[in-house]
Amino acid sequence: SSDILRARALTRRMSLEEKVGQLFVVEVYGQAADTSHPRNQALYGVATPAEVVAKYQPGGVIYFDARRGPDNVREPRQVAALSNGLQRAALRTGARVPLLVSIDQEGGSVVYRMVEPATQFPGNMALAATRSRKETLRAAEIIGAELAAMGINQNYAPVADVNINPENPIIGVRSFGSDTALCSSLVATAVRGYHEGGVSSAAKHFPGHGDTETDSHTGLPVITHSRAELERIDLPPFRAAIKQGVDTIMSAHIVVPALDASGVPATMSKPIITGLLREELGFEGLIVTDALDMGGATGDFPPDIAPVRALQAGCDQLVLAPKLDVARAAVLDAVRSGKVTESRLDASVTRILAHKLRRGLHPRPFVSETVAARTVGSAAHLSAAASLTDRAVTLVRNEGVLPLSPATARSVLVTGWGATQVKNLVTAVSAYEGQSATGLETGTVPKQAAIDEAAAVARTHDVVLVSSNAAAAGAEKGVAQAALVKALMDTGIPVIVAAVRNPYDIRRFPEVPAYLATYSYGAPALTSLARVLFGTVPPRGKLPVTVPALASPSTTLYGFGHGLSY
Repeated sequence: SSDILRARALTRRMSLEEKVGQLFVVEVYGQAADTSHPRNQALYGVATPAEVVAKYQPGGVIYFDARRGPDNVREPRQVAALSNGLQRAALRTGARVPLLVSIDQEGGSVVYRMVEPATQFPGNMALAATRSRKETLRAAEIIGAELAAMGINQNYAPVADVNINPENPIIGVRSFGSDTALCSSLVATAVRGYHEGGVSSAAKHFPGHGDTETDSHTGLPVITHSRAELERIDLPPFRAAIKQGVDTIMSAHIVVPALDASGVPATMSKPIITGLLREELGFEGLIVTDALDMGGATGDFPPDIAPVRALQAGCDQLVLAPKLDVARAAVLDAVRSGKVTESRLDASVTRILAHKLRRGLHPRPFVSETVAARTVGSAAHLSAAASLTDRAVTLVRNEGVLPLSPATARSVLVTGWGATQVKNLVTAVSAYEGQSATGLETGTVPKQAAIDEAAAVARTHDVVLVSSNAAAAGAEKGVAQAALVKALMDTGIPVIVAAVRNPYDIRRFPEVPAYLATYSYGAPALTSLARVLFGTVPPRGKLPVTVPALASPSTTLYGFGHGLSY
């Protein structure tokens, strides 16, 4: 295509240093391009984000919120101004190539960077519970449009992992569920939505992070699927994304012996990245590493080795390489010494530049701050998100407890996980006429004293609402949250459990009188939960996963597609 030809011509004009710069995606600290931040000084030896871009001439930057530290995303005008400032810095230096500005905005309450006023959509598993391609398309389109308005042109979403392991500590609700066909359909739909919204999308985490009990942020998971299982379970959503024209695929820091017996993570594996993804699946877009500062990458690969190994494996973009000076020097050395051929480097750089041309970043990468303020969190976007959140709430078990009637459930004790969540639920329940609600947060691992107190307070209320979070993942959490639920049930007061993250928590307390899944603990999901509890809207969600029994995982407690209503 003409983009490829132009990209090749651009690559030929670039110096070796400029080409190597294009491979790196870096983080910068602060909310404005020209504001000093001590972390920039510590990491890069320069003070401002613009100076980081000028010094290293990276191909991309990635935004984070304050939780990680960089604190790049406060509000729409500020983000748009930051993007514009960074693009100006990129266009002033070296080869004058605009930046790919990336973010992890998956939707839901686990992996997101933009909070209000950005529209808060439910995550993948909640979308899957609605079974609606139309709603999934709309959610991705709106997230895409809001990001694009702020000058963010690459979203590291959707997650294409098939979550068949209830104990998965890192994917869970970030996945479209445990059914490969549903995941494939909704992954392709989300890719289309992001593109229609105006951003690139990245299917992740190749070749599939859905069946793991290790978190690759801290360790190196091993996926024991056979080649046949990978073909049946894990690879179809990636094939569907490729067929839909996904721009980017993100690699996983997971070991997959069936694909590469050497024991290296997929990110560093030539048989997986080049052999399977490039050659066998025919993917021609960008291959981006998951963050190279994660435990799954740093374990066996020091800062001067990881980026070179990822490049040799076939990756194009190197995200968050630790010790950037060391990483950059190592890649330059590898090319100069012939360990990485210049033609291999040129292939990645050409792909990156062609991608930027296709996305229309040449010649004008700037955005309007006024349009950003008008687009992000618009009334139309907010109402689309609210109706979607209502549709996702799934009623899994109901022994005549729901819907609550204001006459018989005047006082509600809200207890369980999450200080903010308990408070938000108290507010949502109290909004109903004649309702009073008391909040008592008991924590992630409830102590016996907290359990005793909750049971004592429950006896003075008509009904108890318990928020549970990931009681199925992690034995200590699960046992303690189950003890809380059991103690509350022993009072004889009706107990309702709302699983506000993974829907599997009921495995720990299958006898609970009423159980719902929201797939999210964000305020919009909890408001929708209250609407379902009081019958303002009927429960309409269907489980997008199979919930196996705890004692015998081969026994199904609740099947894929289960969901009650009233």
